[in-house]
This record gives sequence, structure tokens and C-alpha cells, in this order.
Amino acid sequence: MENTFENTNENNEIIPNTIGNETVATNETNENQNETENVSFETRLNLQPLQTQIQQIKQEIAKVIVGQEKMIDQLLVAILSNGHVLLEGVPGVAKTISAKLLAKTLSLDFSRIQFTPDLMPSDIIGTSVFDLSKSTFEFKKGPIFSNFVLIDEINRAPAKTQAALFEVMEERQITADGTTYILDKPFLVIATQNPIEQEGTYRLPEAQLDRFLFKITIDYPNLSEEITIIQKENELQSQDKLGAIATIISKSDIGAFQSLVKQVLIEQNLIEYIAKIVMNTRENAFLYLGASPRASIAILNAAKGFAALKGRDFVTPDDIKEAAIPVMQHRVVVTPEREMEGITSAAIIKQIIDSVEIPR
Repeated sequence: MENTFENTNENNEIIPNTIGNETVATNETNENQNETENVSFETRLNLQPLQTQIQQIKQEIAKVIVGQEKMIDQLLVAILSNGHVLLEGVPGVAKTISAKLLAKTLSLDFSRIQFTPDLMPSDIIGTSVFDLSKSTFEFKKGPIFSNFVLIDEINRAPAKTQAALFEVMEERQITADGTTYILDKPFLVIATQNPIEQEGTYRLPEAQLDRFLFKITIDYPNLSEEITIIQKENELQSQDKLGAIATIISKSDIGAFQSLVKQVLIEQNLIEYIAKIVMNTRENAFLYLGASPRASIAILNAAKGFAALKGRDFVTPDDIKEAAIPVMQHRVVVTPEREMEGITSAAIIKQIIDSVEIPR
């Protein structure tokens, strides 16, 4: 109920003066606004340099690549999270060129390995060569001794060659002839594969797949993107595409950014949220094989990377959702019955995410 008071002006006219809930509420709102204006919201971590350089990298890559913003974000998160990436897509969707462009923006040693059926493990990690002048064997390092390694068509090498990557991808070291060689940091592997062609290919072992932080599936561009691609290719035909890309981030900056991302906060209820999602993959009737504890850690690290990419020093449920599918879609195995029905691992994971209650 409102309280009404009547005042009179100089002409003795009655002026109603209503003092009620609306007036009080307005006063309270104004006071709250004043208090809010006096409060300064500052992040615990200084993420501005990271965001600035990440934006510059995107601008450089956009000189050549049209669209694919999601893929580029995921590649950048993988670098910030110190994880490897498996790029999957049909030929011609810019898998290899995207990796080469990203490598060009980073001040890192780069090497490219073309996997073929006759590739041997020694072609990757190196081999011992006899030195006649010293009468001793000397280890000649292979192309895997680099900071940024692009492995093209990774599923074209046989199992013994795939096994050569197990130690180096997980432990960032190589053991040869009883000697262990520690690789320089950072060490990142980006591998590509074609999911359609089967002739002359070998399925990656589960242990190998589990060592990739992300599996990124690249789709065809839409009509407007396709038109832009053709136009840009027509304009850049006489130019060196890689030569026009500037180097943005140094090796020391990458190490600093990776250390910064590790400090991003995550609450206990969100850690439990990750555990519940991963646990559900092991209990789902549509999946023959669920995600491993390594997947839980990968989601944690990737979620921190997505948060830092957006300028936040804390993880939200949306960061976890964004990380869950690219982290787990290559780690789980769909049952043969569901696979014959055309149900993908990504669709099942999305259903699991939707079924797990979001922490409040």
C-alpha cells in the first residue's frame, strides 16, 4: 500500500506527492549503482598480453585461411595447454596449411614428417652412424627433435612406426641405444589424417590416440566462405602465402603463457563435474570403451586454456563443455551396433554432457 501526502504550492493548489515502493526501490537502485561503480573488478592474472598476441596470431592466419575460427581457437588452446592435436578432414580443407601457418607465427623450430607405409622408426627418431674418424657410433637426431612437428597423413605409417611416437609424445623424451634425450620445450605435435581413404592406411592404436589432447574435425566451408576462398586465392596467386605471415610469439613467451594458464582457477564442484562426465562415458551402453583418466586431466587443462583465451582467470561450465568433445571423441569407442546406425562418438558425448547436471 502506498502512502500519499498532499502539498500545496504558492497558488494553494494541491500537489500529490506519492512516496511508495517504487520511489524507495528507485533510491535503492541508485545507491546500488553507485556502489557498483565504486567496485573495481580485476582479474587475478594478467591475461592482457596473452590475449593481445593471440589476436595478432588470428589476424595473421586470417590472411590466408577463411573461416575455421573454431579450429584455430582449438589449436591455440592446445598450444597454451601444451598438448598435441590430431586434425581430421577430407583432402583440401586446409589441414596442412593451417598447421604450417600456425607454426610460422611462432618462433619455434619447425619440422615436417610425411608418413608413408615404408617409413621406419629410425626415420623419425634418428639412428646411430659409425664415425670412421673416431671409430665410434654417433647418434644422428631425426626430425622429431624439434619444437613444432607436423606429421602429415599419420595413418599411413605401420604400427611399428606409430610406436616410435609413444614415448616422445607422452614424456617429451627419446631413448635410443640406452641413452635418453630430453627434447627442448615446448614440444607440440600436430598430425593430419584423412578419415575417408582406407587404401594404404593403418588405424591408429588406442594408446596413440590417447596421447592427443584434441581431435579436431574439419568440415567443408559454407557457400559464402567458399566464394571468399576462391577470391582470396585469385588475389594471392602471385604471392608467397607463408612469406606474408609474421612471427608473433617467441619461445620464452609460449613457456610463460603455458605457466600462466596452469594458474587459472577451477572450483571443486567443476572438478567433480569433469569427473562425472568422464565416468558416464564408461557406463554408457552406446560406448564399448570409455575415456581414461588422462581424458579427465586433458579436459581440465583444455578448459583452463579456453578460459584464458576468453580473458578469464577462472573456469566455467561452458569451458568444460567446449573442451569435452574434442578431448574425448577420439578416446572412446562406439559399439559396433551404434556405429552401423551412423551414431558418432561426438553425438554420444554431447548427449552425456547434456545429461549431467551443471554445478550451481
